Amino acid sequence: MKTLGIDLIAVFIFAVLARLAHGGLGVVAVLDTFWPFAIGAVLGNLLGRGRGLVVWLCTAITGLAIWGVRHGEIPHWSFIIVASLMSAVLLLGWRRLWQPK
Repeated sequence: MKTLGIDLIAVFIFAVLARLAHGGLGVVAVLDTFWPFAIGAVLGNLLGRGRGLVVWLCTAITGLAIWGVRHGEIPHWSFIIVASLMSAVLLLGWRRLWQPK
């Protein structure tokens, strides 16, 4: 599952960018942001066999759902939009760049 490795790198970049935007770039802070979305990426790769749209949807939905459970509230709409768009750019973007022309 080569795509899973690249997807996990993309999700890690997502976590680093999120931590840069909101402070706390330490290892623990980055990993705390990374793992919920990483679970979604793994789930998406298993369910969608690496297909980008399935991976992206699973990553965003799972990551945001885990965030909501951990914080006991529904994520703010702006967080939902930014997390969804950034994960789409990273997870769908690399697929588009490496797609045979």
